[in-house]
Amino acid sequence: MRGYHDIGGLPLGPIDRTQHDYALWEKRVDAMLVLLSSKKLITTDELRLGIETLGADAYERLSYYERWIASIARALVDRGVITTDELGRRMADVSRRPQESA
Repeated sequence: MRGYHDIGGLPLGPIDRTQHDYALWEKRVDAMLVLLSSKKLITTDELRLGIETLGADAYERLSYYERWIASIARALVDRGVITTDELGRRMADVSRRPQESA
């Protein structure tokens, strides 16, 4: 049975291969994954599993890097690196910061 994340071979139209600038937060998510991987706090398999088990609604609604950060957060909570309460407090702190530009 095909999972909601398995779109290989489906007729979804052409692939947009144009280069684009990444938002600052997307660059930070990428850097965070590199750092956490180097510290052995997340594996590629954990990242993929977290993305593949988001659920169909979340998978469709979230962007590429939003899926990454959701998976990273879940892995860190599962490993006990951060609690959901602490994560919520830190997210609230970040949301109160002035917007930054790339």
